[in-house]
Amino acid sequence: MSVSPQPAMPKSWRVESKPHKFCPGCGHGLVLKCLGEAIDELGIQDRVVFGCDIGCSLLSWDFFNCDSVQTHHGRTTPVMTGIKRANPDLICIAYMGDGGGYAIGIGGIVNAAARNEKVTVLLANNTVYAMTGGQMSPCTMPGQKVETAPYGRDPEATGMPTQGPEMISAITGDGAYVARGTTANMRQLKGYIKKALQTQMEGKGFSFVEALAACPTNWRTNAEKTWAFVEKEMPQYYKVGEKKNPFEEKKEAQQNG
Repeated sequence: MSVSPQPAMPKSWRVESKPHKFCPGCGHGLVLKCLGEAIDELGIQDRVVFGCDIGCSLLSWDFFNCDSVQTHHGRTTPVMTGIKRANPDLICIAYMGDGGGYAIGIGGIVNAAARNEKVTVLLANNTVYAMTGGQMSPCTMPGQKVETAPYGRDPEATGMPTQGPEMISAITGDGAYVARGTTANMRQLKGYIKKALQTQMEGKGFSFVEALAACPTNWRTNAEKTWAFVEKEMPQYYKVGEKKNPFEEKKEAQQNG
């Protein structure tokens, strides 16, 4: 089955990018590539405000040719919520890592999700606090060895890793979009990000995408072991897929109606 190519967007609308500043093999660049292509294909560059958190995610502050703001650690979601409320025509994107999102920033995400704020949160989950040396984060997996858990994470002592999309899908109202993708499947991840942005564009509700990503520098893994961890080990605990999809719900309602 052949697919007709989409017409090229006007050059003035395109997201122009440059080489990223992340470590070799880092997953942030892949996640941001998917985001940039999604913005490009939706033709919304002139409406986008991109907010990034402290941590490795802050290196994306000047990655795209669009309005951007770097926030204090854990405050990206509230800042983007404020911008969206001040100017509802903007497409507000909050970008962060699992430390900034699920630790210091969890209050902002939970409350924005509960209020069904019309913003999009994109979170890269690499299971560690990467910029500060690879300490245990909310998403460090059971048994995973990191700087502050050299014998592996012990759930008896530190609890189980945070299941962000599952939690958010449970507290959001109708119209929200929630998914978990992976850099091991870029086409699928970009599709999830596009649906999240479309959810905001149509004013449906809060949209959230977690992306499983690599951190070979702090995992201390070679290319083969890095890819095996992202592609095979992480999805065993972090199940990839859509958790809440207002577009499917609407389709089902129309079919049943």
